[in-house]
Amino acid sequence: MNKKIIASAIAAATFSGAALAQETMSASELAAKMDSMPTVYGNIQYVVKHTNVDGAGSNVEHADNGSTLGVKHDHEFAPGITGFFKLELDGFGADEKDSTGANIDEAYIGIKGDSFGQLWVGSDDSIYEVAVDEVAQFHEVGSDIGFNYDTGEGDLVQYMSPSFGGLTIGAAVQVNGDGDSQTSKKSYPWQLAAMYEMDALELAVAVDSNDGGRGGDNNENSYGLRGSYNLDNLRLTASYETRKDVADVVGLMGIYTIGANQFALSYQLRDEDSAAGDKNDTVILQALHNVSDHMYVYFEGYLSGSDAADEYTLEGASGDEQSIASVGAVYYF
Repeated sequence: MNKKIIASAIAAATFSGAALAQETMSASELAAKMDSMPTVYGNIQYVVKHTNVDGAGSNVEHADNGSTLGVKHDHEFAPGITGFFKLELDGFGADEKDSTGANIDEAYIGIKGDSFGQLWVGSDDSIYEVAVDEVAQFHEVGSDIGFNYDTGEGDLVQYMSPSFGGLTIGAAVQVNGDGDSQTSKKSYPWQLAAMYEMDALELAVAVDSNDGGRGGDNNENSYGLRGSYNLDNLRLTASYETRKDVADVVGLMGIYTIGANQFALSYQLRDEDSAAGDKNDTVILQALHNVSDHMYVYFEGYLSGSDAADEYTLEGASGDEQSIASVGAVYYF
């Protein structure tokens, strides 16, 4: 399949070159033609990760950490109205020569305008995720804490309003037909979010109905709050998410940038809303260096602990404490 894609791309490029050679274009016409071409982007991500679970041993892994290849395009088809699309693939398994291939990560089309905002349909980060889930989504490797909501990223119809004095409203509905969801029945989980920005301050609140999106724990709503403040080179973020009969999740994070370097320290706590009332938490340290405009390297360390004796599993055994040390590199264009 990959060879066919490459062959098609070469054929398309050859045809385009021949067509350009046959036509006489002015500089402005050529520039306009180039501007109308889709943007191709991507990255290769590698990580070496050492994981240790108390009572279950340790292992070392070299892995693809989310390499992607994407294409996107937009064009104005009426005054003040722009159509756009995006297709992004991941799951290449770039660390393995015989990887089985890529999966669709994001794929959507939509329209946007300054007067009415943005409406798009397909697979993308959800409104709730964008509004409040910053701490869980920030890290390169990622901890086990996050996603206190069920509605996924596929089959979404989403809307984002224009800014009204710093206030933006977002809404989403996931359209699950017969057999689309894990519950094998029609469902229409929805999300609402409000985001406010004023100077260095950001505030956000969001709700997810959890109505059968990923077939999760129950249909109780998830509620999330986030506050962020930018002070010169320092960004501070705090978030809180709650869902009845599931869990409460707290996130705290500070990011300091100096020159080509970025340092981040975060803390996440998950408090299970169950009879046992187990808690697990994670402290994460990140040090990242931008080698160039297209490449960065990083170190991330994770220290996790839980009240549950079997919270962390490694090679068939379990424990209540886990540590991860990871070193990675990313090249992107």
